[in-house]
Amino acid sequence: MAKKSTSIQALYDLCKKTFSPSGTPPPSQAIHKLSSLLDTIGPADVGLREDNPEDDRGHGIFGLNGFNRIARWAQPITYLDIFECNSFTMCIFCFPTSSVIPLHDHPGMTVLSKVLYGSLHVKAYDWVEPARIQKGKGPGYFTVRLAKLAVDKVLTAPVGTSILYPKSGGNLHYFTAITPCAVLDVLAPPYQEASGRKCTYYHDYPYSSFSTGNEAEISGKEEDYAWLAEIETPDDLYMRQGVYAGPAIQV
Repeated sequence: MAKKSTSIQALYDLCKKTFSPSGTPPPSQAIHKLSSLLDTIGPADVGLREDNPEDDRGHGIFGLNGFNRIARWAQPITYLDIFECNSFTMCIFCFPTSSVIPLHDHPGMTVLSKVLYGSLHVKAYDWVEPARIQKGKGPGYFTVRLAKLAVDKVLTAPVGTSILYPKSGGNLHYFTAITPCAVLDVLAPPYQEASGRKCTYYHDYPYSSFSTGNEAEISGKEEDYAWLAEIETPDDLYMRQGVYAGPAIQV
């Protein structure tokens, strides 16, 4: 028990030393120190069991386009709140098979994610700078902005911690559970609408959908780029509050 308590307590203690409410990204060595600590944390350290049958009551199927469709009968993702303050959030997402957290952003935030068990597909983008914006044609005349693919891979535990920064590393991403899985997240600073850090959701369109014919707009392959349109919170985002059952944190 002492070892389990030490792991999550050590993470809290290091986060408290590393982050501040200002949201200024810490030095890279501080982030990598946190990442190295997260690498050592497993399911048991946060009160989870890999063989918990409650984690996989959803038996959805993927659509023809692979990872981009969620089955309507997939079970909810469970959110476990470990700790939150003005400087950072520590939390866990438990995914049943085929569940999805849709494409969303982390404005001005640094995020560390550790897959605790299972397999998770991650697809992530960063905005192209300076901003490239197009007006959509058709009903609604919505606006799209150009983004570049940063990550498109399956992460299977045990695997190293993923890090994203305010403007790099895949700040806009979505998750699809290939198997039952859980992700331990550290977000700094946390989402806070009063400070303009609200979660915005997007739909990604292939680059060719809004091509301007200006090849100088991109460098590399077209498939490495997408146009993102802001959308309302998706109807198929199934999330429920759970209870963190791991070792208590002494604050």
